[in-house]
Amino acid sequence: MITSIPSPSINAIPLGPLTIHFYALCILTGIIVAWKIADRRYTRWGGPRDVSLDVAVWMVLVGIVGARLYHVITTPDPYWGPNGDPWKALRVWEGGLGIWGGIAAGALGGWYALHRRGLRFAPFADAVAPGVLIGQAIGRFGNYFNQELFGGPTALPWGLEIDDAHLPAGYASGTLFHPTFLYEALWCVAMAMILVWVEKRLKLRGGQTAVMYVILYVLGRVWIENMRIDTAQMIMGLRLNVWTSIIVLAGAVVVLLALTLYLRSHPQLADIYLDGRPRGEQSGDGAGLDGVAERSGTAVEPQAEEPASDGVVINPSESQ
Repeated sequence: MITSIPSPSINAIPLGPLTIHFYALCILTGIIVAWKIADRRYTRWGGPRDVSLDVAVWMVLVGIVGARLYHVITTPDPYWGPNGDPWKALRVWEGGLGIWGGIAAGALGGWYALHRRGLRFAPFADAVAPGVLIGQAIGRFGNYFNQELFGGPTALPWGLEIDDAHLPAGYASGTLFHPTFLYEALWCVAMAMILVWVEKRLKLRGGQTAVMYVILYVLGRVWIENMRIDTAQMIMGLRLNVWTSIIVLAGAVVVLLALTLYLRSHPQLADIYLDGRPRGEQSGDGAGLDGVAERSGTAVEPQAEEPASDGVVINPSESQ
């Protein structure tokens, strides 16, 4: 019978001069899984086969910078406080990535990479959304190995053990804490499944899936953020990240409503290619199933058949 979740015995593997941190491995594994899911969905919808990896690299690199900047700005004391060390801001492997900075910066990097190839951002964002949730679920286990960002004390059988070296001040040795990393991981997996179901059920397109991802994720993030006991900037009794989540949630709801109305008169927003760019030259397998024609709202017109002079019916494309 489970009575608690043990703390990890190690959080890194030294290989000579190189140290491989499990936090970084969790983040990297999450990125790879998210990319594979996005690539499969995007090519199935008719996206070019050679695009997703290039876009993913842009999104990841720019996203990590944005996530780190958000964390350093919103949690400045360890870096710029009285006993802070500014050089720690560069030690990403020690933990400290702000999800909202990562999402915003990663989206900007993805938009740039797609735009330079003549592709719209909205369909790719839709394709990557469920994968991002799964990637986030995997990445959260990095917090487990770093023994960070856990919740308050609990007597529940799945309470998390924290060794004395990482125990917050004021808590006795052996205290069990809420494993918020696990709560968020389970939430992300559940929301990924719900997101895919809602997408198919409501025929979401043109960025609607991506915005719905934000809404579903934020609903859980507000709940989990309030459980954490790590140091955070407080505004009117609430953690800064809670306020950020509330603002993002309100904005996402408005964007989803506006986007739904906009798509009625501008269905081309769901088209994979930008206006005036060649279409379908590098389409992936299965584009006819949940593919370009359905998601862009553009019907594929069948070619009319013409009777030949001798009464034989031929296709115009065969009469050239």
